[in-house]
Amino acid sequence: MDVAIEEVSELARKVTVTLPAEDVQKKLDKKYNELKKEVSLKGFRRGKAPMSIIKKNFRDRVEPEVAEKLIQDTYFDAIEEKKIDVIVHPEIRETTYADDGSFTYVALVDVKPTFDLQEYKGLEIEKPNCDVSEAEIQEKLEALRRAKAVLRSADDDHAVVMDDIVTIDFQGFHNGKALKQVRNENFSVDMGTGYLGEDFEQRLLGTKKGESILYDSEFPLDFQNPIMAGKTIEFKVDIKGIKERIRPALDDEFAKDINEKHETLDDLRTALATERREEKEASFVGDVNDRIMQKLLELNNDFPLPQRTVAYEIQEMVKQTEENLKRAGQTLETVGINKEKLIEHNRASAEKRVRGDFILKKIAEREDITLTDKDLEQGYARIAEEYNMTLEEVKGYFKKREELMPFMAELLNEKILDFLRNSAHLIEAESAEKEATQDV
Repeated sequence: MDVAIEEVSELARKVTVTLPAEDVQKKLDKKYNELKKEVSLKGFRRGKAPMSIIKKNFRDRVEPEVAEKLIQDTYFDAIEEKKIDVIVHPEIRETTYADDGSFTYVALVDVKPTFDLQEYKGLEIEKPNCDVSEAEIQEKLEALRRAKAVLRSADDDHAVVMDDIVTIDFQGFHNGKALKQVRNENFSVDMGTGYLGEDFEQRLLGTKKGESILYDSEFPLDFQNPIMAGKTIEFKVDIKGIKERIRPALDDEFAKDINEKHETLDDLRTALATERREEKEASFVGDVNDRIMQKLLELNNDFPLPQRTVAYEIQEMVKQTEENLKRAGQTLETVGINKEKLIEHNRASAEKRVRGDFILKKIAEREDITLTDKDLEQGYARIAEEYNMTLEEVKGYFKKREELMPFMAELLNEKILDFLRNSAHLIEAESAEKEATQDV
């Protein structure tokens, strides 16, 4: 195997790998022999067709399959041989079977940026507050009351208030022309959810059944619905019906209705406080990690990022959005999301993720933090418990290198953050505010 490296840019390398004819021919012969046993060609019994006929009929199928296999078998060895510290998956630009029987492929890869790591141990981080306030308990009580409320058709003179459910028809116009894609009939607006935006709900407040409202709304150029992006849309909204949400009284009977274990409203309040405290404690580590990452990003924000790596991260984010929509029976097109604008919308978040990953990996190198077999086994066990799978099933899923590598990277990042969290100085919110005031 011959491997040549060419510097394309500061953070990109072109890797050209040439495999000898002997190795290539073995792979091709193996595939052709497998096909000869399996396929039936007119005029020949199964397995009896001459190899020349097999190659003529199946070359276009065999060569791409063997090329993919050759790349999979040799790419990582080529990278290791040249000691290139690559990141993300390679972009295979060319594959060529030469006349002399050799095979060549070209891979474009990104390499890690070099930068001076700022201080990372002993970071002062504001400690997340796990205390439960009276307001938080009241908020949970109101959510329960809302869930237990009954709906009643409102009188004709009832003016819309928060908590009502308003049935509307709406039609959008642009330059006086009705937009057939911006209209709906008998659409329910659950006041207080903000599903259609707080501004729209504010316009509905105080209206009555049978009334109409007219208003203009300007949409930015990057608005996700391309039909409305960059336009001023005139809306006509007809109020067709209003239902009041009648909340139950906040008393001992309400507490018993929520859970028969609660004898009094105080019992319910105590249970809600405990539940909220447990929620905060469960998210404590994640909250601290988020604050550590934010501080690290603030201290290390001036080094270049390989754009292919950023593009790959954006691609994964868009893919996740598409999968979420698919589970809901939707697509980007059906919900009016422009893919190019979604890509740009995700760029800043993708760059933050990529930058954060480089920072963590550099800390791992400096502190000699590595992933052990024990760490991996614990990771498998956690996945098995979370998804109710056996260890064998989990290990089977991660058997392929392309599945295992991202999982190992995630586990290593967790281990690095454990190290940073253990060395951090957690300070109370009041102390953090005082220090911030003194710095101004």
